[in-house]
Amino acid sequence: MATRQWTVVLVPHGAGGSRAVKVSLRGFRILVTLLAAVAVTAIAFGYATITRAVDLSRLDRLERRNELLAQELESAQHILASLGDTIAAIAERDEMIRLLAGLDPIDPDVQLAGVGGPAEARTPGDQILSEGLEGQQALAVRAQLDNFIRRASLLASSYDEAVTGLQEHTDRLERTPSLRPIAPTAGYITSNYSRARMHPIYHQPKPHMGIDITAAVGTPILAPASGRVIEVGAKTGYGKTVTIDHGYGVQTFYAHCSRTLVRVGQWVRRNDKIAEVGRTGTATGPHLHYEVLVDQKPVDPRKYIFPAFIVD
Repeated sequence: MATRQWTVVLVPHGAGGSRAVKVSLRGFRILVTLLAAVAVTAIAFGYATITRAVDLSRLDRLERRNELLAQELESAQHILASLGDTIAAIAERDEMIRLLAGLDPIDPDVQLAGVGGPAEARTPGDQILSEGLEGQQALAVRAQLDNFIRRASLLASSYDEAVTGLQEHTDRLERTPSLRPIAPTAGYITSNYSRARMHPIYHQPKPHMGIDITAAVGTPILAPASGRVIEVGAKTGYGKTVTIDHGYGVQTFYAHCSRTLVRVGQWVRRNDKIAEVGRTGTATGPHLHYEVLVDQKPVDPRKYIFPAFIVD
C-alpha cells in the first residue's frame, strides 16, 4: 500500500521561486505533536511565570502586613502599659475610699487578679499564633488585656462597695448625737447620769437616766444630730417633751421644755432648734433633762457629747 504524503508549497511574498515540500502523514503527525508539545510547554512556562509573579506580589503584601502588624502590636503594648499605670492609680484611690468607709483593704493577691505573663496556647489558632514572634506578641497582649479587664471589674465592684459603705458611714455620723443640746455658753450641767441619785424633790434615791442642764427659760434646745421627731407632748413628771429617732437604734429625749417647736414626723438636722428650756413638769428650776437611749436602754449622754473640733 502506498504511503500517503502531504505536499506543502512555500510561496514567497517577494521575488523568488516557490518550493514544494513533501511530508508523509507520519511526519506530519510528528510535526504537529512537536508543535503541540512546544505550545503546551510555553503555556505551562508562562503560567508558572505569572503564578510566581503573583506569589511574589502576595509575599510582599504579607511581609508589609506583618510589618504593620508588628507596629500595631508595639503600639498596643505601650497603650497597655499606660493602662496598667492608670489601673494602679485607681487601685490606690480605691484603697483610700475603702479606708474612709471603714472597710478592709482588698487582699493583694486578690487585687492582682491573676496578673502574669502570656498564657499558654488554648486553641488550635493560638497554637499556630504561638509559632511566630508576632503571634506570641499578640497572645501576650490578649493575656494582658484579659488581666486588666479582670482587675477593672474587681475595682468596679470594690468601688461600689466602698461608696455604699461610705454613704452608710457618713449617714451614721450625721445621725450620731455629738453636741450638747444647749450651747455651753448658755447653760451648765447640774446633775449627771446616775443609777441612784438623791431626788431633789422626793428626797430618796432614784435612778437619773440622763443629765440636767440648767439654763434660762426660753434658751434654745438644739438637735445634737439629724433624725426624725417621733413624739411631741406632755408626760407626767417631765412636762413638755420631744423625742427624736436618729436611726441605728439611737433616740434622744428632751424634757421640762417651756415650748416645743417641732411636730411628729418632722426631719431635723444637727443644730436645728427643736424646743426651748422651761420648768414644766416636776422641776425645781428651769433646766433641760436630756437622755440618750440605745436600743431602748438609757446610756450616759456625756458619751455622746464630743469636743467641737471633732464635730466640725
